[in-house]
Amino acid sequence: MAQTTPNHTQTVSGWAAHDASGEITPYVFKRRENGINDVTIEILYCGMCHTDIHHVKNDWGITMYPVVPGHEITGIITKVGSNVRKFKIGDKVGVGCLAATCLECEFCKDSQENYCDQVQLTYNGIFWDGSITYGGYSKMLVADHRYVVHVPDSLPMDAAAPLLCAGITVYAPMKDQNLLEAGAAAKYIGVVGLGGLGHVAVKFAKAFGHHVTVISTSPSKEKEARERLGADDFLISTDIEQMKAKKRTLDFIVNTVSAKHSLGPLLELLKVNGTLVIVGAPDKPLDLPSFPIIFGKRVVKGSMTGSIKETQEMMDLCGQRNITCDIEVVQTDQINEALDRLAKNDVKYRFVIDIAGKSSS
Repeated sequence: MAQTTPNHTQTVSGWAAHDASGEITPYVFKRRENGINDVTIEILYCGMCHTDIHHVKNDWGITMYPVVPGHEITGIITKVGSNVRKFKIGDKVGVGCLAATCLECEFCKDSQENYCDQVQLTYNGIFWDGSITYGGYSKMLVADHRYVVHVPDSLPMDAAAPLLCAGITVYAPMKDQNLLEAGAAAKYIGVVGLGGLGHVAVKFAKAFGHHVTVISTSPSKEKEARERLGADDFLISTDIEQMKAKKRTLDFIVNTVSAKHSLGPLLELLKVNGTLVIVGAPDKPLDLPSFPIIFGKRVVKGSMTGSIKETQEMMDLCGQRNITCDIEVVQTDQINEALDRLAKNDVKYRFVIDIAGKSSS
């Protein structure tokens, strides 16, 4: 569709899946010319998200093939439109999940455009001109400047890339609970799942002095949770006695797990009036028993990525406090292998593709 749009005249090299096998192969396609509100970005790095797996395999039944994944993008601006004031050529920038919104609804006007009901994503979305959006598994991106953020000079471009999705996805609900404010009272925070999202959540929580409990199905992750990331406690979610012993001890839980599971045991860990936020996206419904909610006056809520304003706040915070993602850099000819390993959670903690080929293999 995008190839036939009149102003899509820039030829771009990228990597795409063409069917539900999910195999990624080199793909040459067209992007639009840089418009008055656009910036053109030479992509240096792109993180790999579990969402990429769901899209390339059409797990959610919404994929428009060919699909060029990638929404954890860092790069350098090479062109700016005439209406763009906050960016200039040479700036280090990032692009996350959002490509377009309506700009007119209450959410867009309140800097919560990620909840606009017309939100279109960086890939597998429909842009304002009717074209299908293609993501960061490509050499270049043209993005509306309103959905682009600055990357602080102090952050390495490769380790900063996953902040654009994994980082903001846990930052937003933690900020919403007033957990990421200087001088805020220390709380007892649970992080479910120690993967791409979970490890950043631990870093954010520890940076603000909170007591952090990692909750996992993998006993092998205890050492890295405590020694590498500074977690204060570790629970095996399948150990009934361990879980019972920690009933009503946590103020807040962020649940990053993207596989089907029951929320009941997790809810029992919360104090009365505690909150559990779901940011993982299982492809099947979660089990949600009513009694732990009723008898603990607990809240279960969801959170979708974050706004551009929040994303810039997060990037600036990470720059000030030297918070980055723990990554494994892969080359473009290793994308399929990395996706297979990602599906098995065989990464600590985020794969990042060296799009520009600036690192050695």
